[in-house]
Amino acid sequence: MLDITAIRAQFPALTQQINQAPLVYLDSAATTQKPQCVIDTLSHYYSTHNANVHRGSHALTAQATSQFEAARHCVAQFIGAEQSRNIIWTRGATEALNLIAQSYARNILLPGDEILLCETEHHANIVPWQMVAQQTGAKVVKIPMTEQGEFDLNVFYQQLTPQCKIISLAHVTNVTGARNPIESVIEAAHHIGAIVVVDGAQGIVHEKVNVAELDADFYVFSGHKLYAPTGIGVLYGKTDLLNSMPPWHGGGKMVDKVSFSGTTYAGLPGKFEAGTPNVAGALALACAIEWYQSFPKAAVLQHLHELQSKTYAALCEIEDIKVIGYQPQSSIISFILQGVHHQDVATLLDQQGIAVRAGHHCAHPLMEAFGLQGTVRISFGIYNNLQDVDRFIHALHKAVEIL
Repeated sequence: MLDITAIRAQFPALTQQINQAPLVYLDSAATTQKPQCVIDTLSHYYSTHNANVHRGSHALTAQATSQFEAARHCVAQFIGAEQSRNIIWTRGATEALNLIAQSYARNILLPGDEILLCETEHHANIVPWQMVAQQTGAKVVKIPMTEQGEFDLNVFYQQLTPQCKIISLAHVTNVTGARNPIESVIEAAHHIGAIVVVDGAQGIVHEKVNVAELDADFYVFSGHKLYAPTGIGVLYGKTDLLNSMPPWHGGGKMVDKVSFSGTTYAGLPGKFEAGTPNVAGALALACAIEWYQSFPKAAVLQHLHELQSKTYAALCEIEDIKVIGYQPQSSIISFILQGVHHQDVATLLDQQGIAVRAGHHCAHPLMEAFGLQGTVRISFGIYNNLQDVDRFIHALHKAVEIL
């Protein structure tokens, strides 16, 4: 069992009041709140170890470098990577996807090649591929979703041809919480020689990830959805793929030797990490991972599913509320109040201290497929409790009465 009261006490942001009401934070799919240990890690680094890494010979830079690389090792172990050098620091999943598109895809795609994407994807996993398709003459092929908003594996098999070189898909979608069949996709893609990029921004917090067992070619995620700070993320890639890719950014640290007659680049992971990295963010991400791993995974998932199940049952009792693409094994629920703009619902909830997300959730194609302009989305974190659900439902009833 989880001691949710003790867990909540570790999150200073949850103690504040919004619009004269205690904050109920239900937007963890956008970004999680941060535990005190993560905040302290950031403060401690800047207070005692602030120095650049892999540069200089003084004690502070040696300490910072050691901690920085220890954080990389922590991430590698967390996701089952073969080696620490397979972990590339990025600003987040978005930058990681762009790096793959520009450093890998741009160098292998030819006119007529295909990139397969499901219409449920986040914009960060659509736009970079459209950009590289324009640059290379390749084309992006849409995999339609099912009526329930899920990945259509049968259609995928029909669309998978020798022209397909890359499939990129979310581990877990950010609008409905649907878990995509990434294992089946990876197996089928490898059978024809295509590679698979997995956007793990949501999946990394929903289940234990082992990239070696998954046989993912690339796996990316952001720290800020995993109780870590913004501005730090991870790109995992297989060694042979990363070695084949040229650097994306040029500058200090990513070189072996620079001269006007030519420059040679560093090996992995350095060649993808030009300039001064987010050292504090990397240390705080490692802290967040260790903190999150201190709780039994099964207990965390059971807790999240209990919150979701109670919320879904209550929503079904409210007239004119329609839940969109409900996934029972998730921590996300999207819904609409029929005949009312989603932003109006969210505004009335905010006036009562309830923080939810309203809009298209960076998923225009999915909304278009559902015939919607947007939804209200609630998403739970480990710190939410049943009282949060009660307050949300009470506030929603008041909003429905007003609207």
